[in-house]
Amino acid sequence: MFLHHLRNRHFLVLDLVLLAVVPTLALALRVEPSSLARFAQGAMIFTVLALLVKLPVFYFFGLYRRYWLYASVDEMITIALAAAVTTMIIAGAFFGGQLTGLVESNALPRSIPLVDGLLTLLVVGGTRFSVRAAHHRRTKRTRGPDTKRVLIVGAGEAGTTIARQIGSNKAIKLEPIGFVDDDREKRGLRIHDVPVLGSRDEIPALVQTYDIQEVIIAMPSAPGKVIRDVVRMCEAAGVPFRTLPAIDDLLSGQVSVSRLRSVDIEDLLRREPVEIDMQAVGDMIAGRRVLVTGAGGSIGSELCRQIIRWEPAQLIVLGHGENSLFVLSNELSHQKAALCCQVVVADVRDRSRLESVFQRCRPQIVFHAAAHKHVPLMEDNIEDAVTNNVLGTRNVVELSEAYDVDRFVSISSDKAVNPVSVMGVTKRAAELVVSEVAGRAGRPYVSVRFGNVLGSRGSVVPLFRQQIANGGPVTVTHPDMTRYFMTIPEAVQLVLQAAALSQGSQVFVLDMGQPIKIVDLARDLIELSGYQVGRDIDIVFTGLRPGEKLFEELFLESEAYQRSPHARIFIARNGHHPAPALPNGGPAATLEQQIDALIEAARRGDADEVRRRLKVLVPEYNPPGAPSPADAERAAPAPPDPATAIIPPAGEVVEATKFSA
Repeated sequence: MFLHHLRNRHFLVLDLVLLAVVPTLALALRVEPSSLARFAQGAMIFTVLALLVKLPVFYFFGLYRRYWLYASVDEMITIALAAAVTTMIIAGAFFGGQLTGLVESNALPRSIPLVDGLLTLLVVGGTRFSVRAAHHRRTKRTRGPDTKRVLIVGAGEAGTTIARQIGSNKAIKLEPIGFVDDDREKRGLRIHDVPVLGSRDEIPALVQTYDIQEVIIAMPSAPGKVIRDVVRMCEAAGVPFRTLPAIDDLLSGQVSVSRLRSVDIEDLLRREPVEIDMQAVGDMIAGRRVLVTGAGGSIGSELCRQIIRWEPAQLIVLGHGENSLFVLSNELSHQKAALCCQVVVADVRDRSRLESVFQRCRPQIVFHAAAHKHVPLMEDNIEDAVTNNVLGTRNVVELSEAYDVDRFVSISSDKAVNPVSVMGVTKRAAELVVSEVAGRAGRPYVSVRFGNVLGSRGSVVPLFRQQIANGGPVTVTHPDMTRYFMTIPEAVQLVLQAAALSQGSQVFVLDMGQPIKIVDLARDLIELSGYQVGRDIDIVFTGLRPGEKLFEELFLESEAYQRSPHARIFIARNGHHPAPALPNGGPAATLEQQIDALIEAARRGDADEVRRRLKVLVPEYNPPGAPSPADAERAAPAPPDPATAIIPPAGEVVEATKFSA
């Protein structure tokens, strides 16, 4: 069709011809045919002057520099603005000329400039959008027999964007048949010429009625329960389905067909989007020097991704694994603030190396994410767990104190509560170290405690995926085992918010929602992979491994907790006991002395002595083969001194309560 070959030079010629006719047409609409001759001279002068105004204004608004094949609402707004400006200029000149006597009062009817403006809008917009309409019709006509009929779940911004992209690109072998949306006011409406057919409860019936071949779930901000309901209905209807990533993952704000992917376990567990105080986090980070340890890990790398968006003066990316740091630095190099990023390969156990970094970079905020985290592995490597998790934390927090770091945030774990594992007890010891330094320094040095993060390296979800890819079986330790789960971006956002809220020696606990049964997680992953449990992939229970509990807890028995100003963050208090007595019954030792003895035992490789000292340091530690009750009683700490007890701030405080499955 010839419309597809029109270029801006052709539109200029069309405008010149059609706009020369517009004033005469406006006059014909305004007066009787018999009166046209009387206004002929005035109409001719008006036409020339109108062209002298319209063409330069249209050029100024860029109407001759656009590709009209893909014209959209933005182009229509531009045309309307250009037409309005020309109408105001022409009307001003026309009425001004009449008032000053330069134009005879009866040369033309006074309504001519306004009628001319409306016709100009129709002519200019009509010629250009006819190209867009022709392209749209041609694209729809040429869809081949291999095009899939799709149903779009969600008629919001994401869903309508997907429908528009599908409708405008014949290379996308999809045809949107309809929307489903729970908003009753949208029922029966057409959006981008696609009807809203019903609510999501009607998906199975609509799939049969309209011969739907695929369902697109376009609800990036919907909670996991909604996604689970839609997936269940699609599975019942026997129709494949895809989705958009969660809103946290659409960081650029771009919704695109290219972003469609298979529904993943993260979608089924998705919670309400985290809302943080952007102003407070931005004020904390912008223009400051920020150090992140363990930057190559799952949490550390996501911290770097989010921190760099707030444009710190410098981001010091510190880690021990050069490969992960190399990958992260390449990723961050595409950020606009990447010039502030400095990569440091260092081990947090090497105090002299760390001190040279602090001396050179002078960080103002430190996020300490470096740690050994794999529970069964640390049971067999207790010495390294102590030196990395305890000594490493002490090195970083003490250097933070020495170099006047304003804020320090240590990443802890729910496994630190009533720990039975080496990983958990070393994390609890690290909390005590941070609290000790915070009290001494009088600065907001805090720990943030949360549970498992989905998709982190070595976590259960990647393990299950690998087992499914290998044909099974999927191994679960116990049918009743539960865990708390968060997505990595959600956890990091709340860590940043907790950092902004910190005021002193505190342990922040993130609201993890409801615990998830691991066997349910395994079953969902198998089904999302297109298999059936028992027929294609088996689930095998292998028994608890050393250091594992059936459920995790978020608070100690002795801790009081209350909600912080942020609804998804708790503050735990009263959980830090004083340093215990020495094992030989001698006078009470300082926490520093206890940590020194613990680290010395770890360096000697004396695993039994390490476990004994960990039990003395953290009495609630209950590993296999723990000391007898008499030993624990001799090593028990003295009651806290009321004069030095931490007093919770005003607000509702819940005493000695545990979150558990």
